[in-house]
Amino acid sequence: MTEPTTAVTDSNDDFRCGYIAIVGRPNVGKSTLMNTLIGAKVSITSRKAQTTRHRITGIQTKDNTQYVYVDTPGFQTRHSNPLNRTLNRTVTNTLTASDVILFIIEAGTFGPADQQVIDLLPKNVPCILVINKSDRVKDKAVMMPFAQKITALFPFAAVVPVSATLGFQLDALEGEIKKYLPHNPPIFAEDDITDRSEKFLAAEIVREKLFRFVGDELPYTSTVLIEKFEQEGNLRRVFVAILVDRSTHKSMVIGNKGARLKDISTQSRQDMEKLFGGPVYLEIWVKVKSGWADNEAGLRAYGYE
Repeated sequence: MTEPTTAVTDSNDDFRCGYIAIVGRPNVGKSTLMNTLIGAKVSITSRKAQTTRHRITGIQTKDNTQYVYVDTPGFQTRHSNPLNRTLNRTVTNTLTASDVILFIIEAGTFGPADQQVIDLLPKNVPCILVINKSDRVKDKAVMMPFAQKITALFPFAAVVPVSATLGFQLDALEGEIKKYLPHNPPIFAEDDITDRSEKFLAAEIVREKLFRFVGDELPYTSTVLIEKFEQEGNLRRVFVAILVDRSTHKSMVIGNKGARLKDISTQSRQDMEKLFGGPVYLEIWVKVKSGWADNEAGLRAYGYE
């Protein structure tokens, strides 16, 4: 959880290193896949669409290969507003800057939203079709014709059915990715798992719990701001503001006698302690900030690219 630093290693012509973009429509398991691949939770997950709002990097170094995964927001087609346009721009920029692309779909499911992501895929970057949640398909005989239907739409470099949750076939996926990574020295230190700061990860953890506990009641434009992040020895003191559009949304987050906010705080603190490896003192407030996502200047002020 440090800023990216170039690893100090001997030059090795056999070493491979590169960026792997993970793309797909919302809720196909992109963040879960990256977390499982690197063996740590650095990208948040929930059933709510657009949980991932930033480009999140997860790093896995194995033997003579460094995989630098880039989790992206799910490409949003339902609404066109400044926030969604910003998130979609993040996706398209990541595609053109990657060495390999993982296009994630859900086994047995393919719709217009998936097709719109395919239409964005550059033909000059190797793209692997990853069929996630394949463990849920009871009749395995349908998998082959389903895969053939999708591969007829784009010249994929490989097709790998996986289960991100169970870790099924992820070794096979890594093997396919490695074939297309360039011969480069490592970009990050061997023990790095992300290029994001602890402050950023703390905000993401709180936002995950917010969406999990409040769910569909709360508009997805709600966000989280770290007002203060201090470290004293092994103790981190984190002061957080949850920003909502209306006072009614504030009541939703706080809950009856503060019960819901207490649950959000408790689970957030526990996840931070697990990820940071030390005790965390956490305080969370809920504030009304109308219209923060209505223009690009406001989005930049809250850290959106």
